[in-house]
Amino acid sequence: MDSKQHIAIVFYQHLAKLFYAIASIDKKIQKVEVETLKKEISVFNTITNLKMVNADIDPEHHIMATFDLLYFEEADGQTCYDDFIAFKKNYEALFTASLKKEILEISGKIAASFSNLNKSELMLLANLSIEFKKTTP
Repeated sequence: MDSKQHIAIVFYQHLAKLFYAIASIDKKIQKVEVETLKKEISVFNTITNLKMVNADIDPEHHIMATFDLLYFEEADGQTCYDDFIAFKKNYEALFTASLKKEILEISGKIAASFSNLNKSELMLLANLSIEFKKTTP
């Protein structure tokens, strides 16, 4: 595996951490949130695939496998969010404006898929939006 493939896989794993954080911030992941994630990443996979990745990498597989692992380990959502933000800061160049927009849209759909948005989900989405507006010097 070359370094571009490795970075891409790590990117998808961190994206899963973000989506897990969004789904779990209210302390319970609902089935509809997982279904929304699956639906949205299948669209994400075809629209916003990283340009540096060759066809051998399946983003949907890496995102869902990591999400499932986090779920079974009962990972802390805030820790997952913080890990995603740290990755974003280290690999700022990967996060184009269109990719950030797509990530925010998917995150919003996951959060709203069960009983609309609650306060903790709104705060996390607002923090993500603010973070995406920042750029690392």
